Amino acid sequence: MVRCGGAVLRKYGNFIDSLRVYVRGGTGGMGYPRLGGEGGRGGDVWFVAQEKMTLKGIRHRYPQKRFVAGTGANSSVKALKGEKGKDCEVPVPLGISILCDDGKQIGELNAAGERFLAARGGLGGSLATNFLPCKGQRRVVRLDLKLIADVGLVGFPNAGKSSLLSKISHAKPEIANYAFTTIQPELGKIMYADYKQILVADLPGLIEGAHANKGMGHKFLKHVERTRQLLLVVDISGFQLSAKTQFRTAFETILLLTKELELYKEELVTKPALLAVNKMDLPCAKDNLNELRKQLQNPQDFLHLVQEEIIPANTLEFKDIIPVSTYTGEGIEELKACIRKSEDEEAEKENEEYRKKKLLLLHTSEQMNRS
Repeated sequence: MVRCGGAVLRKYGNFIDSLRVYVRGGTGGMGYPRLGGEGGRGGDVWFVAQEKMTLKGIRHRYPQKRFVAGTGANSSVKALKGEKGKDCEVPVPLGISILCDDGKQIGELNAAGERFLAARGGLGGSLATNFLPCKGQRRVVRLDLKLIADVGLVGFPNAGKSSLLSKISHAKPEIANYAFTTIQPELGKIMYADYKQILVADLPGLIEGAHANKGMGHKFLKHVERTRQLLLVVDISGFQLSAKTQFRTAFETILLLTKELELYKEELVTKPALLAVNKMDLPCAKDNLNELRKQLQNPQDFLHLVQEEIIPANTLEFKDIIPVSTYTGEGIEELKACIRKSEDEEAEKENEEYRKKKLLLLHTSEQMNRS
């Protein structure tokens, strides 16, 4: 049973990444004092992860976002034990975190078919409750979406992420010559000749202080958590957000990006990472690239030249460094090949880990049977 009530949502344009909903378990059924009959338990409210479902889809399907389970059946002469009320199952996207209204995470759903009990139904009337039914659990919860993508594009504004996404995939993001072109996550698929598809997410641009929630801060960084690998995109000529902010070289830009990721969550810098050095069509780009390669090969030799506050505890290690130009198309095919190679390697690692776990479980089971 689905009823309607109020909802509050946060969105970037048409992209919704957070949704508050009201959930209530069903009330239990009445007991039957004379014969000691017990009323049925109220139904439960479940969130069920479903592929191709979006928060926008939930808002469209259930405009008021109020989910109430069925009431338990009353006890009667014909049925002393009342039937349980009907459960309410709410389809939600994969990659959902479920949070209480105070922000505390109480669960998450990552794979299709996974279920989370959002609100438990109340007990039916019985001797313990003086045969009076109990109300079901009720609360407001927040569904927080963290994108699941194979590759997440990470870079400061104007690094050329949107242009790069349009070159390597069929996505058509908004592209303009100002800092914050991307204000909502943009998804694109890289299509390969053997029909392999890799999902790439162009995420809203970072700024210094994002870990402290400056700019788009946590809205950006939470999406990075759910990408399998990172593709850092930097401008070979350096970066400066505005006349009031300090100019950063390409090397300093990489350090800063790493620092922001690290300060938000240390595990982010352990993800597999590629580096796309963009705007190679600019003058002096090749000289700057040679210098950057030296700096990345032995970063410790150059850290004394930069401000201490931008130095991360651990520098990112890139599987590949690919010079590209979204203007001329230089390096685009090589980048797509590197992304594919890296994805295949990571998939093989995951498969190998899965095989080892299965063998360990089989071995443990055999030992238990022998004993």
